[in-house]
Amino acid sequence: MPIGPPKKITPRSLDDYLEVMSKAVFQSGMSWKVVETKWPGTREAFHDFDVSTVANLHEKDIEDLTKDKRVIRNVRKLNAVVGNARRMLELEEQYGSFQEYLRAHGDFDSTLKAIRKDFKFMGPFGIYYFLYVVGEDVISHDEFERIYRK
Repeated sequence: MPIGPPKKITPRSLDDYLEVMSKAVFQSGMSWKVVETKWPGTREAFHDFDVSTVANLHEKDIEDLTKDKRVIRNVRKLNAVVGNARRMLELEEQYGSFQEYLRAHGDFDSTLKAIRKDFKFMGPFGIYYFLYVVGEDVISHDEFERIYRK
């Protein structure tokens, strides 16, 4: 795995935001190498992160995913991905676009706090990664380390 910052994307739909956020969810407490190795199967299991499809998964679907070797089978993380998809749809409706939601908070710290409140399994590092990859403004990595990695 290359060392250095992750590759940024230009999100074209809510699905792109969900995929990047879900990668941060699955990475929480795990090796990036494990997440990257399982990612093609995870994308497939989560219907290419089609936000509407993921938001409509039911308890039985999540139970099936806990037995699917293509994914990281942590039920709390699987539930978080589904809940996060539902919350993204709500926020997109409320703000007109998900990008507007991300930009409605003013500064990095306020955005971080809002995302922590609105989404499951999103800690400071996962939020920093998410915002960086989707091209939103973030503080420098050194400043992030100094403030949030206490």
